[in-house]
Amino acid sequence: MSKADKTRQHILDKAARIFNQKGYAGTSMYDIVEATGLSKGGVYGNFNSKEAIAIAAFEHAVQTVWAQVRKRTEGVDNYLDKLIAAVHFYKDHVLTPPIEGGCPVQNMAIEADDSHPVLRAKVVESMDIWRYRISRTLEKGIEAGEVQDTVDIQAFAIKFIGTLEGGILLAQLYKNDHYFDVMANQIIEMIESIRK
Repeated sequence: MSKADKTRQHILDKAARIFNQKGYAGTSMYDIVEATGLSKGGVYGNFNSKEAIAIAAFEHAVQTVWAQVRKRTEGVDNYLDKLIAAVHFYKDHVLTPPIEGGCPVQNMAIEADDSHPVLRAKVVESMDIWRYRISRTLEKGIEAGEVQDTVDIQAFAIKFIGTLEGGILLAQLYKNDHYFDVMANQIIEMIESIRK
């Protein structure tokens, strides 16, 4: 990795946490400069605007979480058990998330909903990828004879994500993982209900 790549990565590591904790509106360039220890010119030499940093930091945060979920599920053979392993990953990290501040998709979705169309588009793109991955896991499970072929794959993916994100929101709000556990149990029951 070149020095420029290392600097860019350093900025993203720091900015992802700041944006995830303070949001786009609450994060200043001063916050990023202070966290990175770089000059303003050093930051702008890698990104031409705060929005460019926010987009790259959001993508970095999402990829960081997904990489950890993949690591947790890659050794699991059964497709439904992969989904359960993902739920357990979030259960284990709901109060100590990989990126400080909670779920980056949820946090950015709330903030960018009406005020930042470019950031909103990135969140929608991430959500679409997530729904696709769940749907594809179920399709593979059907092909392997592990999942009932009557399941509405798209509806299942939406319920899975909505229930998971609701659990994260409540656990973060109350600073108590019990709220996530209730929602996680609902997801696991939903998974078990389509097992062949």
